[in-house]
Amino acid sequence: MVDTIKPEITESALDLVGNTPLLALDRLWPGPGRLLAKCEFLSPTHSVKDRSALFMIKNARKAGKLKPGGPVVEVTSGNQGCGLAFVCSVLGHPLTVTMSKGNSPQRAIMMRALGANLLLADQVDGQPGNVTISDVQAAEKAAMDIIEKTGSYYVDQFNNYDNCLSHEETTGPEIWRQTGHRVDAFVAAVGTSGTLTGVSRYLKSVKPDIHCVAVEPEGAQVIAGKQITNPLHLMQGSGYGRVQPLFEYEVVDESIAVSNEEAVKYRKLLGEKEGLFLGFTSGGNVAASIKLLQSGKLPKDAWVVTVLCDSGLKYPD
Repeated sequence: MVDTIKPEITESALDLVGNTPLLALDRLWPGPGRLLAKCEFLSPTHSVKDRSALFMIKNARKAGKLKPGGPVVEVTSGNQGCGLAFVCSVLGHPLTVTMSKGNSPQRAIMMRALGANLLLADQVDGQPGNVTISDVQAAEKAAMDIIEKTGSYYVDQFNNYDNCLSHEETTGPEIWRQTGHRVDAFVAAVGTSGTLTGVSRYLKSVKPDIHCVAVEPEGAQVIAGKQITNPLHLMQGSGYGRVQPLFEYEVVDESIAVSNEEAVKYRKLLGEKEGLFLGFTSGGNVAASIKLLQSGKLPKDAWVVTVLCDSGLKYPD
């Protein structure tokens, strides 16, 4: 008798990116309404940035901007760098990443373990755990110096529209399918704005009246048009103090502010109620989602989807 059972083998770690579960946070938020979350911490480097890293590198190769074996350079707060290090290691591209010294050392450890050459830029006006726009610009300058000397391909996540497309073509359709076409609002923190803009563009295309929300750290609410009073917030990789080039006001309905205390509170509750050890931005996303559910702006039985961005193992505690 011929054995017809087919082996179930994944050919590459790249195939593990995307199709993350949509988890009901019913223990943390029993209602009214329902809070659902994309488990992006289950990606290979435990971050939502794996999607954009894979999409940007593959499209650069397809367009001929990045040759086989060609060197790659990027500026990061950590998660995009980890995603790129993973993708570049599988596809055979030497990667150099610049990052502020203020970002978590756990991310630096992961990037180096994945084969990336990491250069840390001195902080300008931030402090460890709190990175300002000036700190990011210092890391950007270091990257530009490398590109000028080496001619490496620059990913440029803050201006690369493939960052948004990765979510418009994958995350958004996944959410629509996983909810059975029932979703009333989407809530996400803004770093590069790739996740928020891409998912919102897709969801607005299939349901124009969906309510899409930008999450900003309290005191760094530039999307809301407010003065920056707290650049030293805990939500690393978001709230950079400028409206990012990829952000699109036409697909976002409002901004909700989250304090450091709220981000810490809901990060803790995610652990205690749902058994999930996640980062501060995940806590911020959940805090903002609950504020929206409590606001009266949505129907009482509304389904709100947010993003659990990355693992708590990427942060000092």
